[in-house]
Amino acid sequence: MENALSDLGVMLGVTSVLFNYGLIISGILGFIFATSLFRVLRFEINRGLGGALIFSLACLALIAIGVFPENVRYVHYFASVAFFVLLMGSLLRMGLAFWFMRKKPMAVFTLVLAVIAAVPWLLLFLVRYVSGVAIPELISAVAGGVWTAAFGYKMLKMASQSNVP
Repeated sequence: MENALSDLGVMLGVTSVLFNYGLIISGILGFIFATSLFRVLRFEINRGLGGALIFSLACLALIAIGVFPENVRYVHYFASVAFFVLLMGSLLRMGLAFWFMRKKPMAVFTLVLAVIAAVPWLLLFLVRYVSGVAIPELISAVAGGVWTAAFGYKMLKMASQSNVP
């Protein structure tokens, strides 16, 4: 309630190593995933491509969070803010792109997760329901992870169907 998830990145022992390298590896894998969004979805330039680009930038910010732990104050802070803002922005942008592409179920799913990722931050600033940021960080990160896992599964299904003779 009083901490940030990044506090794990400066703890003594193996905790900080696992946390920071976990962020770096997750960011790299997310970036690889993001590059496939460009290819697999064949988004329209002005709609979905922007969401995929923003998601790629969010993944780079996630890597930066791990490379620059919390004790590298300003760089870490800006990387953290960038990650969460870019993650929410990418979900919103891709959700709207799905909507305009008439892929309503994926649009609703993506937009709901964008709202789930954003609401804890809005409440934190409006109501200050906790003194730390770990709760909104966790909720936003899980929303992004759920979207990535679900859409990754959808991409696998699309790829397997395209190989059928």
